[in-house]
Amino acid sequence: MAVILRLKRFGRLNHPTFRVVATDPRFPRDGRIIEALGYYLPLMPRAQEQVKLNTERIQYWLSVGAKPSDTVAQMIEKSGLTVPVTKKAERLKSKGKPAPFKAPKRKERKPRAVRKAAKAARAAEASKKK
Repeated sequence: MAVILRLKRFGRLNHPTFRVVATDPRFPRDGRIIEALGYYLPLMPRAQEQVKLNTERIQYWLSVGAKPSDTVAQMIEKSGLTVPVTKKAERLKSKGKPAPFKAPKRKERKPRAVRKAAKAARAAEASKKK
């Protein structure tokens, strides 16, 4: 089961408070969680009280492969922990120049007399086979 570290919003209108949680990425943002790991109070006037994280538990979740969201990763780095960097997938396509544009050939319709003659020839051939 994959685990992600992200924020869960609480608080009333225009007064947000967030919890840093470990959760399954399939759950909704404010839905079921596995474990609460700290909080973030963006409107707190004292900067040292804005963020409180349980660094031991965060270190555990990172060690078992949990992926933090961008915001949570920044908070973790500010608290002094290192966030493992994931490798980006290598691009499979070549970066060469694309082929020059060629307009598709325009289909020209055969004259009606030619089409009727071809149809009659197919019908005659089919009747011979029977």
